[in-house]
Amino acid sequence: METEEIVHKLEAKGIKPTSNRILVMKTLVNEQNPLSLKDLEQKMVSMDKSSIFRTLTLFLEHDAVHAFEDGRGILNYEVCEEEGECDHHDGHIHFYCESCHRSFCMEDIHIPSFELPEGFYPHSVSFVIKGECPECRKRLR
Repeated sequence: METEEIVHKLEAKGIKPTSNRILVMKTLVNEQNPLSLKDLEQKMVSMDKSSIFRTLTLFLEHDAVHAFEDGRGILNYEVCEEEGECDHHDGHIHFYCESCHRSFCMEDIHIPSFELPEGFYPHSVSFVIKGECPECRKRLR
């Protein structure tokens, strides 16, 4: 995705497109898998951890990214595909590979619908399956 498209994406979410914000979003967009803060640090050595974290926090507040816990207690971030405000209708499961430690979006497998008991209101839903990705499975055989 080009810088111009990143700027448009950020502005559509109500985020002022600074150079750090553009860089973080571009890194997330260009990856095929969700990334943790540590992953982003390793890919963006020119930016310090606190700047990346502040940017991710802002992105979460504006629904520019979604975060999910990968089953190890580590948040992974993925870009929200919605223009403007997100209604979180595209909830999908994630897969965490215990061998290579990568997370994958399973966008075609949606989180099953459920009904909570009266008085309970969910703020987020996360569904993570742990195992081995095809690449690691092949390597381990």
